[in-house]
Amino acid sequence: MADSLADKLRRYPPFDALGAHELAVVAAAARAESYEATDLILDAFAEHSTDVLVVLSGTVELWHDPARLYEAPDDSLSPGGVFGYSAMLTERSIGPRAVAASATEVARIPGDAAARIFVSRQGARFLAEMLTSRHNPPPPAAGMSSGVEDLLRAPPRVLDATATAADAARAIGAHGRGYAAVRLDDGTYHLVTDASLRQRIIVDGMSSDVPVTEVFDPTPPTSVVGDSAAELLLTMLDRGSNFVIVVDRAGQLRGVVSMRDVGLTPLAVDISLHEQLRHAPDLVSLAERARRLPDLLGHLLSSGLASSKVIGVNSTIRDAIVRRAIELVFAGHPDLSTDDFTWLSMGSNGRHEAVLTSDLDSAAAFIDGTPPSVIDSCRAAFAEVTATLANAGLCTDEHGATASRPPFARTNQQWREAARGWIAAPDRNEGAIMISLLVDGRPIYGDPGLPAATAVFGELRTQPATLRLLLEDALARRARLRTMRTSLLRRSGFDIKTQAILPVVNIGRWAALSVGSAELDTISRLQAAAGSQMLPESRARTLIDVFQALQRLRLRYQLLQHADGDKPSDTLTMTLMSPIDRSVIGQAVREIAATQRRMANVSAYVSAEEWSGSGSA
Repeated sequence: MADSLADKLRRYPPFDALGAHELAVVAAAARAESYEATDLILDAFAEHSTDVLVVLSGTVELWHDPARLYEAPDDSLSPGGVFGYSAMLTERSIGPRAVAASATEVARIPGDAAARIFVSRQGARFLAEMLTSRHNPPPPAAGMSSGVEDLLRAPPRVLDATATAADAARAIGAHGRGYAAVRLDDGTYHLVTDASLRQRIIVDGMSSDVPVTEVFDPTPPTSVVGDSAAELLLTMLDRGSNFVIVVDRAGQLRGVVSMRDVGLTPLAVDISLHEQLRHAPDLVSLAERARRLPDLLGHLLSSGLASSKVIGVNSTIRDAIVRRAIELVFAGHPDLSTDDFTWLSMGSNGRHEAVLTSDLDSAAAFIDGTPPSVIDSCRAAFAEVTATLANAGLCTDEHGATASRPPFARTNQQWREAARGWIAAPDRNEGAIMISLLVDGRPIYGDPGLPAATAVFGELRTQPATLRLLLEDALARRARLRTMRTSLLRRSGFDIKTQAILPVVNIGRWAALSVGSAELDTISRLQAAAGSQMLPESRARTLIDVFQALQRLRLRYQLLQHADGDKPSDTLTMTLMSPIDRSVIGQAVREIAATQRRMANVSAYVSAEEWSGSGSA
């Protein structure tokens, strides 16, 4: 009886250290491929690849240097050899080129599944040994690729869980670094800081004799040895934290990195922009500083940070700009209170997928009982916020989805009532559009628990007729190959957002609604809906790969436009793009169109109750 793919992988490290379940998951995602001598298996210099490959039989020759592709190979791998992990880990086209030296069989493992291998201790050790022994490793990206361990400055002061708040205060004072680590009985670590002590003891009025476990941060941001300094930066920005705990792969405390520690590195310029935005003294200064954001993004990308992470940084810093704009505008209106509302970021900003051309869509949810006159006054202030964001170089549409307009500034109860109306009749009063906007909403200022409109959308799965109408709306914007061919022949533009990215976003949003998922970003939505009748696992994985590739191209070309002094645009001139990039777009559009056709066919021939799952609810 022939061995299964799992049995073949189990013979070699690091797969031999995986548990049965983990190995089964990896093997299920992988596929076996056969090649004849001289066949090209992988060219990770010419195209982006996140796959990890394992030699099962035969021999594979590798080239690690793109300047020496016509010379003798740098490596020769026999069964058990693993390659492709460098491109997967960095999300960059850094090689290798792999060619079969004889009749060969390899296992190709998608990057998401391969990540399961390398997050284990054995997998991390295997990866470290492979990278160390590589003949010609790619040069590290300057600045952004330094490890978090390079940022550790001094051993942390560690307290037991039996310590009191007073003990923590004395330890922090003696240590002089503004924090102390707290070791719990389960071996995990938390932080108590000057700020957390002030909040609990002075503001909340707790006694200094309370256990330190009542005054520490219960969910401290954590980084792992081996993570890049850029990843740590992103963690700090996302959490708005001044400290990050650093542990090794076994969970043992290695130290604590503070914002001050990061300020001593080449990352200081990046941190300083974020801090300068948070503390901008006036609206003019805020706008001036915000206009430096594209340069920061270009620096992060060129320094080796993956495009998906750069897009995350962009969204995070945009949030900081909006928050500071709200604070400064309302400081000029002492009769208005920011406690009355929650500001929601919508669209690509709400999904944390914003690029340079992304509009800053917004809405406001007011506490119930807020007088209409107060809401009107706040809307006027919101218009000032929008004007400030426009002066900062961020895309805004005063006639679109913005909190300064009445349809997007309502009390919480009004949002709930409106949402129920849109669910009942999505074809009226722009119901489908409003549902799409609101389910992308993310509170970024005010009480995050205040907006309740999105909770109403959890009822959608029990409304198959509404889901069908929303599906028709989601599929109305088709990925278009014909337009792309016209672009090639006539040198006209190809709108990568409208004709490629938005169709994937719409599929992800609808698919998440259909399975009752509250995920916000497109990739998480596709993952949540994967395996449903409308979106099989293979289709979901393909769309995730397509979305990542399109966003990567979109960001890179917009940053090139900015660097050339041009206004960033979603319109690409296909004849000016590299053949590889054109090929990526062409294949992406074909995959999206195929998924759209399949979804349309399923909805036409299968009852909505069946594919929505409402029949069994």
